[in-house]
Amino acid sequence: MNMTAEMPGSNEHNPVQLKYGSTVCDLQLPPEHLAGALLPFLAPPSDTPEEIICRALDVCNAEISRCAPGDKIVIVTSDITRYTGSEIYLPLLVERLNRQGIPDGDIEILIALGIHRTQTEHEHQKIAGSLFGRIRVIDHDCDDADGLTQIGTTSNGIAVSINRRAVEADHLILTGTIGFHYFAGFSGGRKSVLPGIASRQSCLASHFAVLNPGEGNGKNRLAVTANLEGNPVHQAMLEACALAKPAFILNTVLSADKRIMAAFAGPWRGAHEAGCDYYREQFAWPLVEKADLVIASCGGYPKDINLIQAHKSMEYASQAIKDGGVMILLAECRDGFGNGSFFSWFRYRSLQEFEAALRARYEINGQTAYSLLQKAQRFRIILVSQFPDQQVEQMGMVPAQSLDQAMDLAQETLPERWRCYLMPEAGSVLPTPVK
Repeated sequence: MNMTAEMPGSNEHNPVQLKYGSTVCDLQLPPEHLAGALLPFLAPPSDTPEEIICRALDVCNAEISRCAPGDKIVIVTSDITRYTGSEIYLPLLVERLNRQGIPDGDIEILIALGIHRTQTEHEHQKIAGSLFGRIRVIDHDCDDADGLTQIGTTSNGIAVSINRRAVEADHLILTGTIGFHYFAGFSGGRKSVLPGIASRQSCLASHFAVLNPGEGNGKNRLAVTANLEGNPVHQAMLEACALAKPAFILNTVLSADKRIMAAFAGPWRGAHEAGCDYYREQFAWPLVEKADLVIASCGGYPKDINLIQAHKSMEYASQAIKDGGVMILLAECRDGFGNGSFFSWFRYRSLQEFEAALRARYEINGQTAYSLLQKAQRFRIILVSQFPDQQVEQMGMVPAQSLDQAMDLAQETLPERWRCYLMPEAGSVLPTPVK
């Protein structure tokens, strides 16, 4: 775990800078109130991104050597909302397949959209890099019945239907990036299959596993960030991936500024678990005690482009606050909520009523809204954003137009000797209280 508890350049003459959209907010805290800054301090890798990827692919020589002329290859990769370094690793992967005698025409790149929108041609170009125009790039469609086929059922009864191209391929290769996920534990690995290339019904059913069986029983306590053990959402994804029988995976780990710092490749389950262990070690912050106040920035645009994206920072920051404490979240949200139905869920004001509605008509974005309301009722969350005050209040939060105003509002309820953590890259650091 490589972290710093210092905020570089922060003193009484040089205030801390926190990103907000495309701008920066200055903050100067009296030292007696500052408990520390939770900030990744990751040394730049000594190797180039290409060297990192090639070394990872060397592990898969045996799997790649099984690919022979005439075989059809499908490579799954993430859509534009999840940068993975694909424009770097996809050409290197295809080069190795070409060496095996696999022509470009027998290789397809399948974009794991899950239930997201289709990609533009420009977005395909950004994802495929130098392969654009050489290798066919196809968007997965979760609602295309003819393009889906059922491959089995999980132990908890989820009928798994995935993209027919993946099933009919001679070799299915999964690629993506590993990071924290607030209820699947981690992204990457098995998520390329479910929800990545699954039917809408399969996606919703797997995410519904976040809730305990039975009305009013709430969220499963094991379906949380950085936990895979006993996590029912992770388990459903594991079983779906096993049914798809991928040849191998290639997953990157990225720094906060989106540099490739590591890559993991090989058998789909073992390589993913190794990557998750590495990510946890690098990005989890052991916390001896929680604070009265956490001031969190998502890291500016595009990390705070909408509220659904900003929720990740809110989730991690909440791990560092005492019950009843205060969070100030800097999230510009220039593109609004990130989904057309997201805000409508806040017509439910009590968690019990909200949960009942979610069970009756489950939506993945409704689950995110439910998680936000849980935090808004546990802590006092002051949101600095572009949303109208009324909308922020409807979501159970306190609106502020600036960081200065947010600090004034926070101090209305903070104790006299309050202590504060700063999280300038809140979406990249997970506070983990030491028990």
